[in-house]
Amino acid sequence: MKNKLFIVFFLIATQMVSAQCAMCKAVVESGDAEMAEGLNNGIVYLMAFPYILVGVAGYFLYKKMKKG
Repeated sequence: MKNKLFIVFFLIATQMVSAQCAMCKAVVESGDAEMAEGLNNGIVYLMAFPYILVGVAGYFLYKKMKKG
């Protein structure tokens, strides 16, 4: 039963994500270059932090494993 619930949840979540992408695309296609640049900068900003956090965690784990 739990597996079916997860499948339904992920199918619904995927449809919501696609809707958000279409809305962003419509905003960018409106023609305002400054707004499009801001949107791109925001996407890069949001994308960078998970990679930085994983890198920092990996560094500390490496240092801890090397000590022990």
